[in-house]
Amino acid sequence: MNVMNVLRRTLYAVALPAALVALWWITSVDSTSYYYPPLPDILDRFGELWLSSRFAEDVVPSLLRLLTGFVLSAVLGVALGVALGLTDTLRRGAEPVLEFLRALPPTVLVPVIAIVAGIGDGSKVLVIVSGCVWPVLLNTVEGVRAADEVMVDTCRTYGITGAARLRHMVLPAASPQISAGLRQSLSIGLILMVIGEMFAATNGLGFSIVQFQRTFAIPQMWSGIILLGLIGFVLSALFTVVEKRALGWYLGLRESQRKNG
Repeated sequence: MNVMNVLRRTLYAVALPAALVALWWITSVDSTSYYYPPLPDILDRFGELWLSSRFAEDVVPSLLRLLTGFVLSAVLGVALGVALGLTDTLRRGAEPVLEFLRALPPTVLVPVIAIVAGIGDGSKVLVIVSGCVWPVLLNTVEGVRAADEVMVDTCRTYGITGAARLRHMVLPAASPQISAGLRQSLSIGLILMVIGEMFAATNGLGFSIVQFQRTFAIPQMWSGIILLGLIGFVLSALFTVVEKRALGWYLGLRESQRKNG
């Protein structure tokens, strides 16, 4: 990749965000609306709030809950997805229950989870898992079922079974689908992290944003929303880096197929 391509891609990546920030700045700088404060005031509050000890008190606990819920969802979703994808009888038997549970919005489960698991970190993590596990589970099932028949027959012919088949055929074949499910789960997890912290919490980003809203600290509330957007952007970028390293073979194959028409 030459320098011009790098510069062109960088320009494409920053042009729209820069234009939107400029538009926000221009339209708000003389604003006297209480609920639409000037962007410079919001940025001042951003530095005062989130570049201080509040980062460790509110942002770090939120990220730890999100990371824990995401990892648990990934492990649970992949394990169940592989089992259901490999066993038709098990999948048909579990399908009605899974469809029923999947149809329940995770937000309506928040009060129930708080009653069952209490108001500590465990309930916040459970809220994240209740919504994040489904994209991973369903994508894993589809990925396992869509494995190349030639690969399946080859494993059968050479007597590759059990853990070896799982490691060398099933999981690599399903990994693009699993990755797509993980990416969806990451976005859902960020939303549920905030929702979970809005109920019966004592710290966290969701808790702080609600407190700012209730006390009419509007610039501080906007600064928390901006921080959430930045966290989502950084997490997505990190996920893309990991995905490119883990699925380099698949992305290279897809690029080659695209070039060959």
